[in-house]
Amino acid sequence: MEPLFDQFKAFAESSHDFFDSIFGRRKSTEILKRLQRESFSDLMKLRDRQDKVERMISFYKSSKGGPFQEASTHVRGHMDFTGALLIKGDFNQQNLDIISRSGIKTGIDSRFVFQTAIGEENALAAEFVATQKGKEHHSDALEMPLSLAKLSYKANVNDSLSLMAVPVGAQCRDVAVGSNSFDQEKGLTDFSSFGPPLLKLHNGSAFGIAMRKSCFIASLAQFVAGLGTPSGSNTADNRYSTFLQLACQFPRGTKLSVLSSHQLPFVSKQLRKFGALTIPLVLSNQHEVSETEPEASTFRGTRTQVSGGSAAIMLESELDGFTKLGGWVEMNTLDPKSAQWAVTLTDVSEGSSGWGMSLGGIGAKHFQAESYLKFNMGDKFCLKPGLVYATDGDSKIASLMLRSDWSL
Repeated sequence: MEPLFDQFKAFAESSHDFFDSIFGRRKSTEILKRLQRESFSDLMKLRDRQDKVERMISFYKSSKGGPFQEASTHVRGHMDFTGALLIKGDFNQQNLDIISRSGIKTGIDSRFVFQTAIGEENALAAEFVATQKGKEHHSDALEMPLSLAKLSYKANVNDSLSLMAVPVGAQCRDVAVGSNSFDQEKGLTDFSSFGPPLLKLHNGSAFGIAMRKSCFIASLAQFVAGLGTPSGSNTADNRYSTFLQLACQFPRGTKLSVLSSHQLPFVSKQLRKFGALTIPLVLSNQHEVSETEPEASTFRGTRTQVSGGSAAIMLESELDGFTKLGGWVEMNTLDPKSAQWAVTLTDVSEGSSGWGMSLGGIGAKHFQAESYLKFNMGDKFCLKPGLVYATDGDSKIASLMLRSDWSL
């Protein structure tokens, strides 16, 4: 009897374990599912909080750094002092004219450029200038107001294409190839410092494009000058200008450039009544009677506004590692006989001393020569004493000059 009771007890225990295991598994499965739902909900809440934190961090970084990062703004400065001791027979208008035609400009010139990197390839630059050069002074005061002279934006799309916009203070040298005024070696006069005159003409606002292919570079720009200028102002002409440059880079540091600038005056003097940085687009064929046009010549002296232009050829070559030869010829379509030219030879070595010389002229009457020594006092300061001699018809002038450059 007892063995039968033990078998029945064992069967009951095994049956209890079997049913308990079935219902226990179901219960544990339900618990796991509930925990999974709760954990998923918690994960979603954590994900939302993480997204909010990431957005706050990104906003904080963009507000503190952004495209205009303070650490990426570079400041460059340049101080230029030029003095002259003129040697001439007497003071008359012809001798005063020859000084102007020789490009002798004395005084102090200060330039500061703030350049900000936008992204990896683009740059925004603002140039402030305080200068005495080229201005008449009626007192001994040296105060010079610092004013905004140029605002430019350059975008390098890729290695072959770049865009340039200059809404304020545009010059042809801003869109020309290899004509940085900060890095260019300067002589004693404009003939030996800035290249063809068309490069330094102030043309208001500009938009340009430059393309590079192998050893060739092409630059094209459109200028608009004089918009928003008062009717009696003589600071700017009212005109459209188109600038084109084709350059070829040869081996051994030789570069040949062909430049052209074509100017077209505004059809109507009424366009001067628009505000600054306003470019009107006239769709009609209406044209004013020419009787009103002579009034527009009051801000250009005795000259009237007519279509014209200039063309120039530039050649630069490195004779060796220390000497650079450069030359240019410019011809104006309105006065072909008054072609301007210059040839310069300079020592570009980084030693403590150097030299430079230049020959130049305007037409058949004006001729000038200059020579100077260069003393480099460190990497930032340069002193250039020299002599300039010029003839213009029967007038002659000699000048002892001293030029100093200080870079910041």
